[in-house]
Amino acid sequence: MASASSSSAKNLFSDSKRRLAERVAVNVNNASSVARQIVRGSKSNEILMQAAKNFAYHESTVDNSIQNLKKMEIIFQHLNYQYEAIQQAADKLEYVEEQVNAMER
Repeated sequence: MASASSSSAKNLFSDSKRRLAERVAVNVNNASSVARQIVRGSKSNEILMQAAKNFAYHESTVDNSIQNLKKMEIIFQHLNYQYEAIQQAADKLEYVEEQVNAMER
């Protein structure tokens, strides 16, 4: 009986030792997973910072483009006004030319 108790204790000790080794292995794997995630996280932070810088750079470019388009719209309106004024002057010129021709006859 003592030998049964002794072998049972040995089995229990070896079983506990095996489970402890498995738990240590799982914890080491989990720690390495955490380390990988931290490294990935730091890289993703760098990527996010670069994306934010690019966004800010492009945002100012878009703002400048909007301002240029507004200026172009104003220039277009002024050109339209000038075209209409030239058209009216040309119409009046034709009328004056007809009047001069009528006076010459």
